[in-house]
Amino acid sequence: MKSSTSSKLQIYFILSLYFFNGVISSDTLTASQSLGSNQTLISPQKVFEFGFFNTTTSKWYLGIWYKDVPDKIFVWVANRDTPLENSNGTLKIQDGGKLVLFNQTDNPIWSSNQTISSVTDPVLHLLDDGNLVLKEAQEKNNSNYIWQSFDHPTDTLLPGMKLGWNLDTGVEIRITSWKSQDDPSTGDSHFSLDYHGVPDIYLWNKQQRVFRSGSWNGQSFGGVPILSTIAALNDKIVVDEHEAYYYPAGLLQSNLSRLVVNSTSSMERYAWIESTKDWNKVWSAPALQCDNYGTCGPFGICDSNAFPVCKCVTGFDIKNQRQWDLRNFSDGCVRKTELECDKDKFLHLKNVQLPETRSVFVNKSMTLLECENKCLKDCSCTAYANEEITNGGTGCVMWNYSLVDMRQFTEAGQDIFIRLAASDVDEADTGSSGGSKKNAGMIAGITITIVILILGVILFILRKKRRWQRIQKVNNSQRGNSDRGQKTRLSDSKFSNSREYSDERNMDDLDLPLFEFHVISDATNSFSLANKLGEGGFGAVYRGRLVDGQDIAVKRLSTSSGQGNVEFKNEVRSIAKLQHRNLVRLFGCCIEKEEKMLIYEYCENNSLDSILFGEFISSIVKIINVHLQSL
Repeated sequence: MKSSTSSKLQIYFILSLYFFNGVISSDTLTASQSLGSNQTLISPQKVFEFGFFNTTTSKWYLGIWYKDVPDKIFVWVANRDTPLENSNGTLKIQDGGKLVLFNQTDNPIWSSNQTISSVTDPVLHLLDDGNLVLKEAQEKNNSNYIWQSFDHPTDTLLPGMKLGWNLDTGVEIRITSWKSQDDPSTGDSHFSLDYHGVPDIYLWNKQQRVFRSGSWNGQSFGGVPILSTIAALNDKIVVDEHEAYYYPAGLLQSNLSRLVVNSTSSMERYAWIESTKDWNKVWSAPALQCDNYGTCGPFGICDSNAFPVCKCVTGFDIKNQRQWDLRNFSDGCVRKTELECDKDKFLHLKNVQLPETRSVFVNKSMTLLECENKCLKDCSCTAYANEEITNGGTGCVMWNYSLVDMRQFTEAGQDIFIRLAASDVDEADTGSSGGSKKNAGMIAGITITIVILILGVILFILRKKRRWQRIQKVNNSQRGNSDRGQKTRLSDSKFSNSREYSDERNMDDLDLPLFEFHVISDATNSFSLANKLGEGGFGAVYRGRLVDGQDIAVKRLSTSSGQGNVEFKNEVRSIAKLQHRNLVRLFGCCIEKEEKMLIYEYCENNSLDSILFGEFISSIVKIINVHLQSL
């Protein structure tokens, strides 16, 4: 009986210990509970998870990560500089509402480092925005926290977090990179807000500026216009006498987004794409040479679309040409002409990232004209611009020192007015006008040339088309007489072969079929005397018969006739145009080597004179013709 009672007590003790230490609400840890290495808190919608994790260095840390995202992405680490040597760690809420992490020997190695004596029932919650908050259990105000992880970020900035300064306490909130990809300890790079002058955010590597976001223009940071084209953002800046903070918004196209500073001294902004279950990098810096802070030095302006990327502002010359040629632009540029204060003028530049604004004069109520007048009266003023681009431009910003970290954009950026000697501004205006006229002349010349080329191409095409139509017409005529297979087709191959003998074969435009010489020779029995019908000034006329039985009359040009190619072609054209049903039909011609022949339809009714005048008169006509030929 005693043994049975003892066993029940042991079981009861074990169960009590289990419920005391092991059972934790999914998103909440109470003061009576502790969080061990085998336990986690999960946000209500299962977006984030909080617990212990280790890296390849075998060290153990307490942190927050995305729950259902592949390749665990950590967004916050509590004990980044005081890791656990093994997984035996415990997180507890102590008196005064302070979080404390104990190692395996029950020694504290990290705490939230705040004490509030009036705390009665503190609880720890993990929210769906990734914020780990310590609050009173009965507190209904969702922003009244005893402590929150958002005030102590590590390397990641989430929507809802802030970056900047509490001006009442002098406490800064910044994000700092990991030491390396596998080491969460504090690294060398950090991203922080500089609220002096016009608010700006800088990426630092130790004590060196690496990247500048560009001054806040009322809508966004002027140096990262690409963000407004990739994603619709609602980032904002709040600066007053108590605080100066930058609040990153979520990307409207994505439920999850983050901005992270890497150990490689670079920044990246990611959006989660649910359809592909992957992170999409929407922006990174520095990505281009012009992203690097002060690339072109004082009074230099950087243009990523130019080569080299740096140039001097109009009115300035390269300070160190040798270094410039080596693509080291850090020495920047110097003025060509000394200023004369009230005689100076201003050069207007558009689509520019404004220079560094840490020490500028700012007046939010002045107009641009008032800003110009103030700058002109102040001989140390080097440039002026609107502070913001909202409502067409508002406020006044004035520089009284060298202009550093300017950048030229194609469309984004702001207008800036840079002080120059009057002669340099006049020269720039003249050059701009002359350049415009020169460009206009060049454009006109190019336009005229293009028009002429187009007209030439059109004429060439029309000519080719007409020639092709003539060739097609001849081919159709030949196909109509295909039963006389001895005719030559007007194909390119035939012409090329014929032209090997003589260029006189170039009769493409006669619209008549061409006969091969051997075909006519066979038809006239090699131009035998028995087939000869007569002879005139042109030459002899022979009777012939094609293989299909068609009788023909062949008029063969005599080599002594003196008629050349031009005359022959003209005669053929004339006869071709006179084709009529009551006239002897012209079948075609033959032009090969020295031979030129016309092929007619053969008529058995003698000549026209015998039909009109009878045999007697016809004989007289023949005698007269013979007599005339003998003269």
